[in-house]
Amino acid sequence: MKEVEVVASATIYENKVLLTQRTDGQFKDLWEFPGGKVEPGETHFETIIREMNEELQVTVRPIEPLTTVTYQYPTFHLTMHVVITEIIAGEVTLTEHASYQWIAQDKLDHIDWVPADIAVIDPLKLYLSNS
Repeated sequence: MKEVEVVASATIYENKVLLTQRTDGQFKDLWEFPGGKVEPGETHFETIIREMNEELQVTVRPIEPLTTVTYQYPTFHLTMHVVITEIIAGEVTLTEHASYQWIAQDKLDHIDWVPADIAVIDPLKLYLSNS
């Protein structure tokens, strides 16, 4: 079974979280926390800085790790490290996603999520409640 390791960003601004919508594939039109695959030799923080710049044209500052999710998809096993970040430069410009939105904590349960991302909701709500 293929193993995939990614880092995703829970980017927070004014107590809202940035979500992106998939453009194609099995999860077309579902929402996710943006991010991508870890490259050899990269730390999780380096990965999320690179991925957010590539995918959304923003510079983020990693604040702290939030959670790690493992999820078994039919064709691969995913390990997703989620990092709390903030945008420090740039405006969100989509390069790989259909859309984006800033979502409030009380709306997180009402999103059509990519399956693995559902496990991030409770730790994220706890983080936002304590911020």
